[in-house]
Amino acid sequence: MGDGFPIHRGNIFHAINRLRKLKMNKHALEVMEWVIREKPYRPKELDYSYLLEFTAKVHGISQGEKLFSCVPTEFQNELLYTNLVIACLDKGAISLSLAYMKKMRELGHPISHLVFNRLIILHSSARRKKFIPQILTQMRADKVAPHVSTFNILMKIETNEYNIEGLMKVFGDMKRAKVEPSEISYCIIASAHAVARLYTVAEAYVEALENSVTGNNWSTLDILTMLYGYLGKEKEIERIWANVQDLPHVRSKSYVLAIEAFGRCGLVDRAEELWLEMKSKKGLNSTEQFNSILSVYCKHGFIKKASAIYREIGTNECKPNAITYRHLALGCLKAGLVDEAVKTLEMGMNLTASNNVRNSTPWLETTLSIIEMFAEKGDVEKAEKLFEELKKAKYTRHTFVFNTLIKAYAKAKIYDPNLLKRMILGGARPDAETYSLMKLAEQFQA
Repeated sequence: MGDGFPIHRGNIFHAINRLRKLKMNKHALEVMEWVIREKPYRPKELDYSYLLEFTAKVHGISQGEKLFSCVPTEFQNELLYTNLVIACLDKGAISLSLAYMKKMRELGHPISHLVFNRLIILHSSARRKKFIPQILTQMRADKVAPHVSTFNILMKIETNEYNIEGLMKVFGDMKRAKVEPSEISYCIIASAHAVARLYTVAEAYVEALENSVTGNNWSTLDILTMLYGYLGKEKEIERIWANVQDLPHVRSKSYVLAIEAFGRCGLVDRAEELWLEMKSKKGLNSTEQFNSILSVYCKHGFIKKASAIYREIGTNECKPNAITYRHLALGCLKAGLVDEAVKTLEMGMNLTASNNVRNSTPWLETTLSIIEMFAEKGDVEKAEKLFEELKKAKYTRHTFVFNTLIKAYAKAKIYDPNLLKRMILGGARPDAETYSLMKLAEQFQA
């Protein structure tokens, strides 16, 4: 425009999408206000829908509603209503969005699956989850065709609660609806099975994921790196990492995941190589970067190397966080430094950690590893204290997690007949190891 070239709708479309991705809502609004004011081309429904979207994001729903009433009647159609409903949902105004959805039905406008997706996400918490079946029923009543993204959201909700059965039920519903799974679908399913230590099943879905991949998508490559780390396939990690390096831009996060994946395979030297490469190419500006190599050292008991990384964090204007101390506590236990481990755990507990962190797989897996160490020593008190964290995150739905607690009791020569009941009520299914550990503990009945 500055060089005197005309502005076309396509230029605006790409600019807005870029600004949306960067969450530069104010700049996007300024662009759309300029388009409506200066009219470099005749504005249409898409332009007004963009204007409405960013007005609501920047100035709130009331301003969005006011703008809606000012839009020429010919453009007050399905697209504009959809954006208004989504704007309401983005602000958590569920009742208002439902009112506009009712208006859309009265006017005969079809309702997009994107609206229902937002509704489902807003009802994904444990307290609101019971309303999701009603949303799906309404979706069918509105004759909204099943979409892969809706099933992916439903599967992710089950995955976040470590509910493999619920996940596979949704996947079964997806197949019955004849909806083709996407890359994201297979990423969700494979990751859930890998975290649940169901590696044979995970491997089958990783293969399906590889077959569904179209092009070099960095997010899919990152997940494949992580998955092959779980499966212990170093050659496959190297193959995926070579694909990552072919991308125009390699993110620090990709390095972090590759370092952790090689660490899972026991390839500490290779993890160190990538750490040094990341250090030289990307620089160190986040605690997450330090935690990646720290976790590898601690997992394998290299506490001196881990301590050196810990000291380095402060010299790079970063601060150790709660998960840093959790990794260090595991490293101390692996090195036989029990007292230091307990002190380090307490230091980490004094730091604030968000629910997202406490429910994250790295946090839960590291915590379980610490519980395993206490279980080996028969330290029931410390094992139970940490076990409560896993319970809150519903990670105890995995049988192997509860078995670790039962092992602590068996090693301590304590018999608790309520353990099996606790396990079943917590959503885990006893297996052969469970019954063997309970039988062993029975010997120590008072």
